[in-house]
Amino acid sequence: MLGGLSIGKQDTRSFARLFLSGAVEVEFDSLGRILIPDNLKKYANFHKEVVIAGLFNRLEIWDEEKWNKYKNDLEKNSDKIAEKLGELGLI
Repeated sequence: MLGGLSIGKQDTRSFARLFLSGAVEVEFDSLGRILIPDNLKKYANFHKEVVIAGLFNRLEIWDEEKWNKYKNDLEKNSDKIAEKLGELGLI
């Protein structure tokens, strides 16, 4: 989807740079695990436990405390979110 954005606009270029600059390719080890690079662990401010959340065809890795706060905030605003999706004709 990012590939379809115009790079003629400064905001689009800046967003793409920010979004993609931390991307890395990883390989699974013999047990099916991946190693998260130290710079990404530091950026995400992981503590002890993490949550892996699916987002369409992607996986997100969240610090568990941050995920719980984010999820609780979403649940509190679920009516507003549903209303906006209804306005867009998505539900």
